[in-house]
Parts: sequence; structure tokens; C-alpha cells
Amino acid sequence: MTKEELILKAIEARELSYSPYSKFKVGAAVLTSDGEVYLGTNIENASFGLSMCAERNALFNAYCHGINQEDIEALAIVADTVLPVSPCGACRQVISELFPRDKPIYLANLNCDIKVTNVDELLPYSFDSSDL
Repeated sequence: MTKEELILKAIEARELSYSPYSKFKVGAAVLTSDGEVYLGTNIENASFGLSMCAERNALFNAYCHGINQEDIEALAIVADTVLPVSPCGACRQVISELFPRDKPIYLANLNCDIKVTNVDELLPYSFDSSDL
């Protein structure tokens, strides 16, 4: 699957967003080595702290289906932003633990602007199990 095709899957996921408060729809898609795609979207709650971002939902969805870090090939994240969307700090932390360091992360917007990045660029000096 090309990065553009994975981004289209993230756009599909974005349409499932439940974001009545922020009106900021985000979609994410995790691609695995067997070609499966696991989607995630942001789900808000009136108690904002209980909301969940698309990136975490996509990764948690994959893990709930038995996928682990070794199975993951790429992650795409999409929102209606001027520049390619950027994950929040909480998502960066989760991505740094659940996503492979050597695989691409595609940040995109609805204008097809794409930034290719990775875990180390998103969260240098990340907190991990070696810090415990």
C-alpha cells in the first residue's frame, strides 16, 4: 500500500469522528506487514480529559486485534489543517512506545500536503521503560 492510499484510509476514519465540541476531526490508519489497516478517529467527551485522539485509537485498535510493534509498517494521521497535522504530546508518548522507531509516520492534511517523519523526530529524548 502506498502512503497516499494509507492517507486515504485515514481520511475515511476521520469521517467517523465524534467531535461535537472542538469540531476538529482527525483520522489515523495503521498499516501492518500483512496489509491490514486499523483505523482510529478522535472521540470527544463533555469531560474533555476523557476524550481520545485518533492516533491512540488506531494503535490501540491494532493492538486489540493482536498486532504488535513488529507487525506495524506505517502510520498515517490526517486533519483539516493548513500544514500537515501534528500529534499531541500524549499521542507522541504512546507512539514512542507502541510504534516501531524505524517505520514511517505520515502527517497529512486534506490538501494532500504530507510530512514523513518517525518516532525519534516526533519525540526526542522520550520517556520509556529504561527510565523506570
